[in-house]
Amino acid sequence: MPLITFDTAPLSEEIKTELIIKLTNLSSEITGIPKESFMLLIRELPDQNIGVGGITVKEIKEKLGRK
Repeated sequence: MPLITFDTAPLSEEIKTELIIKLTNLSSEITGIPKESFMLLIRELPDQNIGVGGITVKEIKEKLGRK
């Protein structure tokens, strides 16, 4: 059973649903493995646990005025 793992900052339920559908369908199309065989795991990490360019995503969002 193929496993797709997607690590990310917190996402809305709508985005997670779309990711599950589209990543599963695309992976099935590319590999020829039936989509019913795929398992997809979304791991949400807190913004303060993700760093880009030496600062946390939390700090980046604060600088941009976003939550």
